[in-house]
Amino acid sequence: MSATILDGKAFAATIRDQVATHVARLKADHNITPGLAVVLVGEDPASQVYVRSKGKQTVEVGMASFEHKRDADISEADLLALVQSLNDDPAVHGILVQLPLPKHLNEDLIINSIDPAKDVDGFHISNVGLLGTGQKSMVPCTPLGCLMLLRDHFGSLSGKDAVVIGRSNIVGKPMAQLLLGDSCTVTIAHSRTKDLPDVVRRADIVVAAVGRPEMVPGDWIKPGAVVIDVGINRIDAPEKGEGKTRLVGDVDFRSAVEVAGAITPVPGGVGPMTIACLLANTVTACSRANGLEEPEGLTA
Repeated sequence: MSATILDGKAFAATIRDQVATHVARLKADHNITPGLAVVLVGEDPASQVYVRSKGKQTVEVGMASFEHKRDADISEADLLALVQSLNDDPAVHGILVQLPLPKHLNEDLIINSIDPAKDVDGFHISNVGLLGTGQKSMVPCTPLGCLMLLRDHFGSLSGKDAVVIGRSNIVGKPMAQLLLGDSCTVTIAHSRTKDLPDVVRRADIVVAAVGRPEMVPGDWIKPGAVVIDVGINRIDAPEKGEGKTRLVGDVDFRSAVEVAGAITPVPGGVGPMTIACLLANTVTACSRANGLEEPEGLTA
């Protein structure tokens, strides 16, 4: 029997509707417009597309969008000065510096210069520490989106056995912290894990975030398990014609869909959730900054 498909595109639309409702309330009741500032350095095509999408969706939910594009040769001092100006701007409630940055810039230094309360990516070391100790923080958008999908499917995650494949600071580690916070038993697996297939087979929840196309086959999945595929990999697709490509996840969807109880597709699964959760984080940051009630259901 094929798995239930967890439609991230539809779920993300629901989140955006919730954000828009909360934004309208902030405007009507408090004359406050949440503002998101995105900093793009250089001409990376993928980053440009992503930033355009963020700006478009920010405006669609009624928030203010501030885009700051800088040349790839910007000095570290000038970029730090830009971030500080955004920290000081009361119209800006969320700041996102699009990664990756050019090699001459210290990413950690730049990210940690953002006001933690405006760090809607959740990458600042203070937010990492707060999340790791179970305190209120800004949560990285992709893991937050995964958590929302899992909560929507299961209701309660308490007692579930979860395996996160991947140990990155962006997805793997914060994902594990969020699952722990919802009372899962969590294993972080990676390339050095012994007997990785057996580790994955015991999981009720599998989150694949390793960046290797179709690494996880269906026979690694416990029957009925829920699979969240964070991977977005472009591979050759000769069946489409010479030079053509297609997107696949870290999970072999065709085999896994026959075993899992539910699974996210690629594309159309976790991807759309990331920007939706960025918008959710921005309205949460705005509410916190003004001492107002946070939007229900949009935080960890």
